[in-house]
Amino acid sequence: MKLAEKLTAQTFVKGFQTLREEGVAAFYKKLKARLRPAIEYHKWQEENGPSKEELDRQRNATWETMPLFSIIVPLYRTPEKYLREMIASVIRQTYSNWELCLSDGSGTAAGEEADLERIVEEYRRSYPNIRYIRSDKALPIPENTNQALALASGEYLVFLDHDDTLSEDALYEAAKAAENGAELLYSDEDKLDIRTGKYFMPHFKPDFNIDLLRSVNYICHLCIIKKELADRIGGFLPEMNGAQDYDYILRAVEQTEHIVHIPKVLYHWRAHENSTAENPESKRYAFEAGKKALLAHYQRLGLPAVPEDGISPGIYRTRYQWDREPLVSVLIPNKDHIEDLEKCLQSLERSSYQNKEILIIENNSENAETFAYYKKLEKENKQVKVVTWKGEGGFHYSAINNFGAGFAQGEYLLLLNNDIELIGTETLREMMGFAMRQEVGAVGARLYFADNTIQHAGVVIGFGGIAGHAFVNQRREELGYFARAMCQQDYSAVTAACMLTRAEDYRSVGGLSMELSVAFNDIDYCMKLRERGKLIVYNPYAEAYHYESKSRGAEDTPEKVLRFHKEILIFGERWKEIVQKGDPYYNPNLTLERADFSLKTKKERLKPTGYYMELVRKEVEKESGREWT
Repeated sequence: MKLAEKLTAQTFVKGFQTLREEGVAAFYKKLKARLRPAIEYHKWQEENGPSKEELDRQRNATWETMPLFSIIVPLYRTPEKYLREMIASVIRQTYSNWELCLSDGSGTAAGEEADLERIVEEYRRSYPNIRYIRSDKALPIPENTNQALALASGEYLVFLDHDDTLSEDALYEAAKAAENGAELLYSDEDKLDIRTGKYFMPHFKPDFNIDLLRSVNYICHLCIIKKELADRIGGFLPEMNGAQDYDYILRAVEQTEHIVHIPKVLYHWRAHENSTAENPESKRYAFEAGKKALLAHYQRLGLPAVPEDGISPGIYRTRYQWDREPLVSVLIPNKDHIEDLEKCLQSLERSSYQNKEILIIENNSENAETFAYYKKLEKENKQVKVVTWKGEGGFHYSAINNFGAGFAQGEYLLLLNNDIELIGTETLREMMGFAMRQEVGAVGARLYFADNTIQHAGVVIGFGGIAGHAFVNQRREELGYFARAMCQQDYSAVTAACMLTRAEDYRSVGGLSMELSVAFNDIDYCMKLRERGKLIVYNPYAEAYHYESKSRGAEDTPEKVLRFHKEILIFGERWKEIVQKGDPYYNPNLTLERADFSLKTKKERLKPTGYYMELVRKEVEKESGREWT
């Protein structure tokens, strides 16, 4: 791939600036970082895209039922080159039962550039399953799309922009996924460079994630909706022009739970200077319309939520405005470390959320100064109460928190390490905003190390072989993969270093597992909540410093290492299905060996399922001198 194909004029300007200000080494480091994703994706495509043999097999496949897919395309002064490429991508489909519904909303005043009927008729002579309708007046996208919808007779509606293309296997994969009764389907996607024709910036998405959808229209392309569902929600709304697709998807997910994600790149989104794919600011009005669509969604659901602009165009932030402030019981295990505890308590004191009680769970402190400090605290702060856990056998995080929860009077519990310092005044309120939704089981925060790198931005099952934090060690200002480090969203788990949960839920699942004394008890807790249909939410606008386990120490003795490995096996066996199948809030095409959401390598893909767990099992048997059961 030629260097010139990768770099824009802006890149060269920045490159020369780096070369001049930071030197040759920094220049090559940044150049390599910029080129690596494109090179890696090109290689990934070669290794993972369907082969000619596979495409031929798909064309010859037999089906018990073959649903008709109506491909909905609103045309508007579409350049001939793009129109032909779009139609060709439909014609090349390995699945044959489709119809292409084209609505030309260019209007008669557009001149020759809008004369698309001649081109379409050329294709219709060979493909009668191409339908076409033209309007004499220029139509906004919602009306134009509705006009195309009126042509559709299929069981599923497939939405395709007039200058984008489908992969050859798009409808085949959709037909396979639809066999189990899906009503809404979506796939991964990438971008098609207008200059070079190369594919770049793949978006490998999670399975359905309602809070991520409320942060950004991550479903976007390829989106396929069953006609029965489309009839229930109605057409595209003119008042949502600019975010009509976002509004349509939000209305759809309100009406169905049968949502299927196809983890394959089936859609190529053309990127050019006027496209939101490359220049988001070119359609600022669309992002304002997105907030309008999101607000309407919240109003239909009766949620007291207000969307605001997020970290960048097209990213939204939701603030909840509940009319009550339930009591929150803050559980803080502590063993000495007065400085850490004091910093933690001072940050809680600054919180704008004042209806709270603070339970310090004393855990075998050894310094007389600690107990004197406790007395001073209880005397000066009526919110603080010290309870003493007298367990033996060393640090047992689950037992300590379960003990403390027994004294809690609050409707909600905030599990908080003593080495946490809340940032600003709104962290607890931000967490409560999500926690007060009935379907939410736990809420986690964005945590930083002291050097302002990320310590926690959600937990992914499978990272490091078992589970780990997303985007760990990335800089605080980095947005992460498709801005996910700064999107409110659902995850499989969050860390209990700073985790808010409903007390009723905590007690109903038995609190933290006593089998997991130190590691994975918080992730296990989240998994128990998810098993009951609860959501686990990560809110990046709830921020705190985490000074990382100072009071517990490292896994630096043979006994601690053995205990840690045993807890890996306990967790892995208890939640074997998700460990083996993969985290639904993560994409199977992304690596589990790093926390940066980069592409999975061929070497990693070839590792057998359960590879890591088998290594740990052998290590435990070696360390303990007996077979693991």
